[in-house]
Amino acid sequence: MPAVHDAHLQPQPAAASAARTAASLRELFDDMGYVPDTPWAWDGYKNSIVALSRKLGLTRHLEIGGGRDPLFTPEEVAAHGFDMTINDISPVELERTSKQFRTACFDVSGDIGQSGIAPGTIDIAYSRMVFEHVKDVPRAWANLHTLLAPGGVAIAFHPTLYSPPFVANLMIPEALSSRIVSLLYKNRTAEDDPKFPAHYNWCYGEPKIMEPMLCGIGFSDVAVLPFYGHDYFRKLPVLRQIDDWMSRTARARDFARLAAYAYTVVRK
Repeated sequence: MPAVHDAHLQPQPAAASAARTAASLRELFDDMGYVPDTPWAWDGYKNSIVALSRKLGLTRHLEIGGGRDPLFTPEEVAAHGFDMTINDISPVELERTSKQFRTACFDVSGDIGQSGIAPGTIDIAYSRMVFEHVKDVPRAWANLHTLLAPGGVAIAFHPTLYSPPFVANLMIPEALSSRIVSLLYKNRTAEDDPKFPAHYNWCYGEPKIMEPMLCGIGFSDVAVLPFYGHDYFRKLPVLRQIDDWMSRTARARDFARLAAYAYTVVRK
């Protein structure tokens, strides 16, 4: 059974916190073999969190928006020795989470006073495809800063503007974009893989845009890692070829404004 005890309610020893500052976040990801290609982002996300947890001694985990589909299974959590809490804004989504997990129902961009998680008691918080749905992203990051222990890390894996499919999703009315997605991707059903409204506030792959906001909140280290390429146009041949050329060119020139995804990583 996973470690779901109340260790995250206890202060983190100063020695463990100090050990977390040995290398910058970007150096840590470079050591993991980071390359700015979307397959690496998807295939490497779980491994990146495990590697960071081992390197920095991060045991008290919080997954934001984990709901029906947490990143780790209960067996993996137990094997890694994580103390796991799964968050979601929706109690309905949390009902689909394994009963072996501790859960916390709250809005990451809202009032976290009733979250049941004491400030400064989370070592690492992370999310997948969540922050594009958050309206008040700066407040969400500020809330995570509050929940993190000194030296703690937070990671958001999110799509980015101005990648064409996400610009289109932002501009097209939600009812129409939902219809298009359901026609192109038969697995995207309300029951199995619902489409939620996206706002893309502060969803950028450019460090020069993200860093001032995040440093202003109080984070001591920020890394924004862009990833290029997507498969949204795979059933649209001409558009796919044009978009693939744009992605290759942007990657070659390190033009993060046309990246498709990013890891935004911060340390308290």
